[in-house]
Amino acid sequence: MVSRRRFLHLGTAAASATLAGQNSGEKPASLPPSVAGLKSMKDQARPISQEERRDRQEKARRLMQANRLDAILLMEGTSLTYFTGMRWWGGERMFAMVLPAKGKAFYVCPGFEEGRAREQLAKAPGGNDEDVRIWQEDENPYQRVAQGLKDRGISAGTLGMEETVRFVFSDGVTKAAPQAKITSATPVTAGCRMVKSAHEIELMRLAAKVTLTAYEAAYRALHEGVTQHELADLVQAAHSQLGFSGGAEVQVGEYSALPHGSITPQVIHDGAILLIDGGCTVEGYASDISRTFVLGKPADKMKHVFDSVRKAQSTALATARPGLQCGAVDAAARQIITDAGYGPDYKFFTHRVGHGMGMDGHEWPYLVRGNTVPLATDMTFSDEPGIYIRGEFGVRLEDDMHITENGAELFTPQSLSLENPFGTA
Repeated sequence: MVSRRRFLHLGTAAASATLAGQNSGEKPASLPPSVAGLKSMKDQARPISQEERRDRQEKARRLMQANRLDAILLMEGTSLTYFTGMRWWGGERMFAMVLPAKGKAFYVCPGFEEGRAREQLAKAPGGNDEDVRIWQEDENPYQRVAQGLKDRGISAGTLGMEETVRFVFSDGVTKAAPQAKITSATPVTAGCRMVKSAHEIELMRLAAKVTLTAYEAAYRALHEGVTQHELADLVQAAHSQLGFSGGAEVQVGEYSALPHGSITPQVIHDGAILLIDGGCTVEGYASDISRTFVLGKPADKMKHVFDSVRKAQSTALATARPGLQCGAVDAAARQIITDAGYGPDYKFFTHRVGHGMGMDGHEWPYLVRGNTVPLATDMTFSDEPGIYIRGEFGVRLEDDMHITENGAELFTPQSLSLENPFGTA
């Protein structure tokens, strides 16, 4: 349930920081044996091929026709990467892909970025044959979009706008192409991305394995007096040893009752709960895993809360199956927590039981009350119930869940107990 994906923004130098609490610019000290002994898993990750991206574009075209869209417009972000392999950033300057339901895609690109664009497009499904329409700094990029729609014969058609496109860009297209009807592209983008291929499942399974391995390695090096930032640095270093960019946020004691944590400095001490939440990306696909454990002996109340959360996680897993509404999974887990004395509603279990996952750590659909979207085979979610007692402690257990033909599976083994979170003595 990590919110801002701290690990995605930390550099490789910081990844070398250890329990010594070094600054990123310093020479790294020796890693503890449990981390230093990790071997890279990078060779287990197969990248997404351009043939797969071509298949995605063809599926998008079928969904456009089914949803009466003539084209969709994508800008920088996950969906652009999903369909093309491009990783773009551009700020206030428009770089866009327009994918028609029929006919060839075209791109609108700032003139000074043409070289960077063509370098990436050479590896996209259309290769060097892509239609790139250049605009200079004193020109209107939206006119390039309008002309492209006209050239495809869809000036008065329906254009789906990808949901993360900023209003300033959508508004610019609306004014330049006033005959076009602008609507949401989500039925197409979510329609493609919600259900994963076998290859995507493989990458997500590996990402989950990497993160759990990193957590355990950091846990083996833990001792009293370590700060939460030092433990987070160890988790990041462990991911780096395994060959991937990843990390976690750590909350100690009463701060674990804040689901997304606190900025207050914290020191790990005997008998305190630790809540660790993070993940990594493997060839663009995310993991998102939480573990809660205690250094030393947990109190009986902590054990009761942990057991209740674990039962709720198991119940969500046992409930999930193709055809069931997303909201029913949340309801099943929430009932367990209410029956344990931590209800009703959101009183102690303060968030939904899960979110969709894939290239984004949080994506459609969501396992939340009222969501009538039916589960489908090869959807992927977090399964992360929690109980948060303000001023005392919180417990969350999170693994990544795959909807199978007959039910659901977790990519990683569930945590066993507060004293033995990784299943070994």
